[in-house]
Amino acid sequence: MPEADDTDRGGGPFGRFVGNLEYLYKWLLLGVMVGVIAGLGAVAFYMALKYTGEFLLGYLAGYHVPTPLVDGGSAGSASYVRPWAIPLVTTAGALASALIVAGFAPEATGHGTDSAIEAVHSDPRHIRGRVVLVKMVASALTIGSGGSGGREGPTAQISAGFASLLTRRLGLSDADGRILVSLGVGAGIGAIFGAPLGGAVLAAGIVYRDDFEYGTLYPGFITSATAYAVFGSFLGFAPMFGYIDAEYRFESAWPLLWFVVLGLVAAAVGYLYARFFYATVTLTARLPGGAVLKPTIGGLLVGLLALAIPQILSSGYGWVQLASSKETLMAIPLWIVLVLPIAKIVATSLSIGTGGSGGIFGPGIVIGAFVGAAIWRLGELFHLPGVPDGPGIFVVVGMMACFGSVSHAPLALLIMVAEMTGSFSVVPGAIIAVGIASLLMYHTKVSIYHAQRLNRETARAERLRAAATEH
Repeated sequence: MPEADDTDRGGGPFGRFVGNLEYLYKWLLLGVMVGVIAGLGAVAFYMALKYTGEFLLGYLAGYHVPTPLVDGGSAGSASYVRPWAIPLVTTAGALASALIVAGFAPEATGHGTDSAIEAVHSDPRHIRGRVVLVKMVASALTIGSGGSGGREGPTAQISAGFASLLTRRLGLSDADGRILVSLGVGAGIGAIFGAPLGGAVLAAGIVYRDDFEYGTLYPGFITSATAYAVFGSFLGFAPMFGYIDAEYRFESAWPLLWFVVLGLVAAAVGYLYARFFYATVTLTARLPGGAVLKPTIGGLLVGLLALAIPQILSSGYGWVQLASSKETLMAIPLWIVLVLPIAKIVATSLSIGTGGSGGIFGPGIVIGAFVGAAIWRLGELFHLPGVPDGPGIFVVVGMMACFGSVSHAPLALLIMVAEMTGSFSVVPGAIIAVGIASLLMYHTKVSIYHAQRLNRETARAERLRAAATEH
């Protein structure tokens, strides 16, 4: 039985023109259109987040978070000037964000990427246009005030929302719409992280737990490259974290055993991230209080936790930069390095899991980075054999293994983090750690993205059942 699909939904003369184009020309046109918006959306959100953070945390609270190399490579404030202001700012930012979401687009709550993935599987036309603007403003307020969230979720929803709009206005088929929204997700994330190849692969892999959408891959190259070109034209093309251990070389085989350890620990921490995050979502839904009060309380708790561990504030990418160098990592207290992966999980769950707006991809990168940093610090402390001279390679592979496994997109994360760090030389160790972590996560059936379907067959069967019910 063929899958039900609508091949004629109107769309006017231009929609019919696009629908009748040959495969290459159709996806060249649509890919460039979505890529341009993804790139511009990433630029707009980047600037909104930058200035919001400088005002809320910088001006009002007197605290400046560290920044990655591509954002200036600042080490940030050495300590709090007005510690009492930190909880006030995180609470106020969470409150303002929640009010905007509740008043204008309740579906903009949470991390956004799951909503886009759900649109791919259920209805690629259903993302409302207002969600794009609401998500951008609300996420800038949440993260800019110190909430623990990533900047990739909003950019993914911006480009996925535009793809959904194109699907509606051009009368594209469901099959084309699903591809287009997937392309939006990958292009948005790839643009904001400066990782076009990773973004293209992510678009094809993120919608399933155990499968790969091959039909999305080739159009993804066009879309992600366009988004990257647009974003880089405004903000530069340098890797996000510069070149971390780009010249590292494996000189013998046995030190690769460290990447077995790294894969095991990364899988355990990734598993904890997903379980704790969704346990917070479930608990929040059961607690009394509305859609405004709950994320506001979450913001307050994050601010209080940040008084002890400032590294949890905002996205945390600057701390990844500091962790990648031996000199700056050794300046961070050992207990902070060991505790930070768990503290970041708690902070992200309180910021986003309670109903705040922001991504969970970015915090997953930070969590993985400090998993690698913690293993290196312990190995260096006890002078264990095979530990490299610097932490960079462990930090890079930790990012790949931790979030690559829990997102069930290991290949995309391996490529993306390599692009973000200019560290393709780590691949021999990375494939060991990422492979072990992903195999372990596969058997747990746990994913950080609940909207993912198992594979193409189960997604297709679901759509056929839905079509049969409608008719």
